[in-house]
Amino acid sequence: MAKKFHVLASVLALSVSVTALSACGGNNNGGSAAPSGSASSSASASAGASTEKDTITMLLPPVSANYQSKFDQMAADFNALYPNLTLKIEPAGWEDITQKLDTQVNAGSPPDIAFIGSDGISKYMDQGMLMDITDSVTPEMLADYDEAPLNYMKRGDGLYGFPAYMSIQSIGGNKEMLEAAGVDWKNVQQNGWTFEEFRDAIKKGTVTEGGKTRYGFVFAVSGVTAKDYLNIMIKNAGMPAAFTQDLKFAYTSKNYLEVLKGIRQLIDDGSMPKELSSIDAGKRWNMFLTGQTMITGKGLATFENSAKQNNAKLEAKDASAVADSIPVEYVVLPMPTFAGQPPVSQAAVDGYVTFRGKKEPTPEHKANVVKAAYFMASGKVMAETNSELFVGQITKSAKEAAASLGGDRDPDNMAAVDVLQAHAAPARPDIPADLGAKVIKLEDEVIVPKFQALLAGETTPEEMYEAVKKAAIEEFGADGVVQD
Repeated sequence: MAKKFHVLASVLALSVSVTALSACGGNNNGGSAAPSGSASSSASASAGASTEKDTITMLLPPVSANYQSKFDQMAADFNALYPNLTLKIEPAGWEDITQKLDTQVNAGSPPDIAFIGSDGISKYMDQGMLMDITDSVTPEMLADYDEAPLNYMKRGDGLYGFPAYMSIQSIGGNKEMLEAAGVDWKNVQQNGWTFEEFRDAIKKGTVTEGGKTRYGFVFAVSGVTAKDYLNIMIKNAGMPAAFTQDLKFAYTSKNYLEVLKGIRQLIDDGSMPKELSSIDAGKRWNMFLTGQTMITGKGLATFENSAKQNNAKLEAKDASAVADSIPVEYVVLPMPTFAGQPPVSQAAVDGYVTFRGKKEPTPEHKANVVKAAYFMASGKVMAETNSELFVGQITKSAKEAAASLGGDRDPDNMAAVDVLQAHAAPARPDIPADLGAKVIKLEDEVIVPKFQALLAGETTPEEMYEAVKKAAIEEFGADGVVQD
């Protein structure tokens, strides 16, 4: 899911409910000066233009620090562009959006649009509650998008919404500590490192003084975040997706076991805390800012901005700075690779996914939902949001709108993110929804619990591997899994 900037943004979640007002005109969606010239307005023509009043409902989390505080303005701008249309936005926190959405889906009355991760599409598609917008989206809208992130919103021949961003999930380090440990971080940013090189680096970065240990590496793994750690690692071991190109379940590969062994080694080396299984996303970031770890994960581009903001507070002696924190220069780093496999970055593509209720939506309402989803996922709205997140813009209209916003990104980090994005795992719209849903079930019921037990020292890599393999064969059949 959509989980990507959740740690920092969740603290800033606001309780806002929105209905449309009036307003600020057509800087969004490619800079159109009026509705008639916008790509969004073309959607109406493609489905039969209508001036009848309509309301589009949305369920939206705190995507960025100031995102939810702009709901009134977003609704006003949309209403100014389409006077007959109203946005009704229900805010949610990252902690409860899945529960809220599932409750509404199970009741047969989901919102028209929800902001979720593209990996959740299979789940709701399997329940028959997603709306394919292929016949309502316009060529102008499609042409606005970078192809790679747009493909994440597809399953088979269907398109189920618009992406907001493609964010690479990796790791990040403290520049001063990396240099003290002898890590050539600029070379690593551009050329990567093997697991053996990474393991050696974090050993050197682990320091014990006065009975206190500063760890070489900490990753948030409490609860569902355990899945993030494992999924990011295994992509760099020849398993860029849960299924191979011939749709065999990939996590029964021998390389999966090698990753499990490696992850356990990092704890046994003392380079990661023995109590790692209890560290959540908030605690790992606190540990990074207070100098208790050299490298942290998962790392997001927005963390550079967060570290800079805390540094500024420290310099100003602002009491709201993180308690006991130190100045930190955040360095974007790639994950290590395993078994001679090429680097593959985990791309988190979240966005505005389109839902339907029990009844078939009218063509007019469908076209209106498309207009609303595109409005939110492009132009000024997305430019401002992605600039806050320090992630790249993925539409031409947002890139144009972002040009006047400025920014303060480290050039080495920007170049590192470009390398990570070049290695991003490609979308797999060819994976059938039912297989995708089975993987989610397998992760929830077997992989995550076993992985948490592995991190806690309650099971071995071999035992976990055999449990995953057994469950996978039961789910997909012996011929439906990789046996190497």
